[in-house]
Amino acid sequence: MKAILLAAGKGTRLRPLTDTIPKCLIPINGEPLLEIWLRLLKGYGVKEVLINMHCHASQVEEFLSKDDSELRIKAVYEDKLLGSAGTVLANKDFFAGEEAFFIIYADNLTDMDLTKMAQFHRSRNKEGLLTMGLHRTDNPGACGIAVLDDHGLITSFIEKPGNPESNLANAGIYVAGQGVFDYIPSGKEIVDFGFDVFPALVGRMYGYEIEEYLLDIGTPENYKRAESEWRLL
Repeated sequence: MKAILLAAGKGTRLRPLTDTIPKCLIPINGEPLLEIWLRLLKGYGVKEVLINMHCHASQVEEFLSKDDSELRIKAVYEDKLLGSAGTVLANKDFFAGEEAFFIIYADNLTDMDLTKMAQFHRSRNKEGLLTMGLHRTDNPGACGIAVLDDHGLITSFIEKPGNPESNLANAGIYVAGQGVFDYIPSGKEIVDFGFDVFPALVGRMYGYEIEEYLLDIGTPENYKRAESEWRLL
């Protein structure tokens, strides 16, 4: 399988730390987050990875020049941010011939079993559209929230709902197939999965609950949590 790591975010909420380092290279107990992801992807059989860059791109390039993971890595620079789905669409050729591939927000920290999620996707999603990784949150009003039926089909998805119907939040880890490109609008400068793609996929995509450790390190509070919790796993 192939994977794309979405790593071009500005990391605004983590300033001043991200004034001098890209968010994807923030160290978790001394190990860059990107290194953790590359190790996890290799461990679950991913062979090729595409990484998009924007802020402090030269640091990402320098890091990748020293990478010894044996993964085939392609780094692409975005002069202007395209949005999560916009980046995937712009790199459609990278996924040519792939029945299924991972789309991952690189600011997540997890030790999840990627193989289980890929197997779930193949068993449920006959159209090969998309399976969304989900996790339970204590603050659903601040997240993209999914509602599932008894078979795991997503019957509702709303970003930051005023009256959340569940606490299953978008984890920023997806398995997708070629059919997903038909649902990514072209012609927009910035295209986001949560706002521009998922509403059209309601009733056609599945949700996979991630039971392993998962944390978005995008805030100072969560980064501090990650430093203390990750060493205990």
